[in-house]
Order: sequence, then C-alpha cells, then structure tokens
Amino acid sequence: MSLSEARFHDLVDATQQTLEDIFDDSDLDIDLESSAGVLTVKFENGTQLIFSRQEPLRQLWLAAVSGGFHFDYDEESERWMCDKSEEQLGEMLERIVKAQADVELDFEGL
Repeated sequence: MSLSEARFHDLVDATQQTLEDIFDDSDLDIDLESSAGVLTVKFENGTQLIFSRQEPLRQLWLAAVSGGFHFDYDEESERWMCDKSEEQLGEMLERIVKAQADVELDFEGL
C-alpha cells in the first residue's frame, strides 16, 4: 500500500522534527539547516548528514560519509526501513553518528 502524498509529508516532517530535537538536545557542536524539505546536520569535524524527501518514490533519503541510503515507511512497525538492508532508520543513525562524530545518541523513536 502506497502512502498518500499528505501522509508522506506528515511522516517526513515529524521525522525531521524528531531528528532536530535529538540533535538540539545533545551536547554536540553542530549546525542544523532545514530548507525545502531537506535537513542538513553539520558536525564540528566537517562531516554532514543530509536528510531529504523523495516525493515521487515516497522515500526518505539519507546521505552520510558511509554512503546514501533510501528508506521506505513501514506502516506495520511505524518505522522508516532501509530499502536494501531493512535496517531501521534509528538503528542506522546510531551507528553512523558514532562513526562520523564519535558520540552515542539515542534514535530509538525513529
């Protein structure tokens, strides 16, 4: 079952707000930029995470040092799941943020 456009945008908006809250509440020295559906997280060491919505595919995309990842929303688990590895967004982010910023953050709600 495909997400409606409105539901897709609501899910991405909520996810990006949750991400902003997690990063804002951390002790990390980061810059957050949100514009036109793209959330960019810039770490102190110069690396970035870029979250973008891909409306035609109803996917959330993540660009990181380790690569690009595409996530589909799974209604059953109410989580964004990687379309290749089936890893949850939150689990992947914990690993990626540890690798890029050498800090452990809890992304369990994603």
